Amino acid sequence: QVQLVESGGGVVQAGGSLRLSCAASGRAFSSYVIGWYHQAPGKEREFVAAISGSGLSVNYADSVKGRFTISRDNAKNTVYLQMTKLKAEDTAVYYCQSSYLTTVQAMSVRPPHEFGSWGQGTQVTVSS
Repeated sequence: QVQLVESGGGVVQAGGSLRLSCAASGRAFSSYVIGWYHQAPGKEREFVAAISGSGLSVNYADSVKGRFTISRDNAKNTVYLQMTKLKAEDTAVYYCQSSYLTTVQAMSVRPPHEFGSWGQGTQVTVSS
């Protein structure tokens, strides 16, 4: 089991960039697929991106393809989400989540409510 803490959110103008971080504590970090999700006000939590334990496989929601990049540094137990060309509709609380020994494809289709617990997330606000 790993514990995750999100950071890096803030207020940015449309077209700008932000980098989110997901710091993990616990063992065998490289055995976990890590995913980013977001939840806008009044909407359900949605998948954004996922990265395999090795970092070699990634998966993105269609809405962020070409704009967001997920990466990880296993030496630092951290996963990043580089967000560029931000839009007002990207405004949401962003969360990271872990899944042990699975695939990025499986994580992308797993309903978020099936995960046991979530961290506090980090707020991203894009002003137009």
